[in-house]
Amino acid sequence: MSDFSQLKALATQVRRDIIRMVFNCQSGHPGGSLGCTEFFVALYGNVMKHKPKPFKMEGKGQDLFFLSNGHISPVWYSVLARTGYFDPKELATFRKINSRVQGHPATHEGLPGIRIASGSLGQGMSVAIGAALAKRLDGDKRWVFALTGDGELDEGQCWEAIMSAAHLQVDNLIVTVDWNGQQIDGPTKEVMDLGNLPAKWKAFGWDVLILENGNDLDAVIAMLRKAKRRTGKGKPVVILMKTHMGYGIDFMQGTHKWHGKAPNQEQYDLAMAQLNMENLADF
Repeated sequence: MSDFSQLKALATQVRRDIIRMVFNCQSGHPGGSLGCTEFFVALYGNVMKHKPKPFKMEGKGQDLFFLSNGHISPVWYSVLARTGYFDPKELATFRKINSRVQGHPATHEGLPGIRIASGSLGQGMSVAIGAALAKRLDGDKRWVFALTGDGELDEGQCWEAIMSAAHLQVDNLIVTVDWNGQQIDGPTKEVMDLGNLPAKWKAFGWDVLILENGNDLDAVIAMLRKAKRRTGKGKPVVILMKTHMGYGIDFMQGTHKWHGKAPNQEQYDLAMAQLNMENLADF
């Protein structure tokens, strides 16, 4: 899918999916999911080389993606379903017993597109580094992408991974940080000030790119493509992507309060009205 108007429509549909999924089970994480919608639509709809069917865990000859902040599973599930990995109707089973669409991504249920269980914060980059090294050993020239949250960078394992990737010159790896300034308990500056993130990543030996508007689909596509051109030069690449938590729903935007909260009926109706589109394909 490369037509920009199609991608824009997909982003709106994905946001509708996110709200419906979380509302239906009255549980889940809409804030970060809404904020990262453009990233996932750009990645799966335009930038990555991937093959939904048949889905193969090893992904040889394909780009791989790993979600470290696994609590934003609604946006990933929606994009996987909408790009052909499984039937969007399965989104209706989100967070239900025996569903393959669990609250955090898992491999036990065999959901296509999921290669690791994630959501135990701090681990995703380590796995992505391992996958990138495996591709290098196999002579596989494709890329490995990973997404992490800025609040997740409170985890020490993240910085061990960041240091390791630079030391091992993992230059087929592109990590994106959802730099929304929010985490579960409040603004990151109040919970654990991250300081000068660009300077930190640069000091750790990474090629650092800053995306000022991660909710601009065109800008996200351009930045991901720029990051790919910066690979292969002895350094891993990081995109520090500024987004707004809850983007697309005015009363959810820019606050940590919708990190892990489901809307009530009135809020659901209001949110869906703000996401009106001509050709609905709701599950």
